[in-house]
Amino acid sequence: MLITSVGLDNPVHILLLTVVLLLVFGAKRLPDIGRSLGEGMRGFKESLSGDPQRETIAPSRAAAPLATSLNVAPSEAEPEVHAS
Repeated sequence: MLITSVGLDNPVHILLLTVVLLLVFGAKRLPDIGRSLGEGMRGFKESLSGDPQRETIAPSRAAAPLATSLNVAPSEAEPEVHAS
């Protein structure tokens, strides 16, 4: 009786998975997919570790792309608040 492995520890399965990924996504998109997957995994690990310093984003940096993506001047994007 011949027993074969079923998981990804079999080189034939890894080769088959690689060929399918190349056919579906193409050679140009695979590095981008791998990069974004790695960044997502890294972000997930950082959120689990509970490092509060890395999780905070400066408000001025976060608001700037929003104002430019809406084609609104930064002075129009943030209304002025006058104290009475």
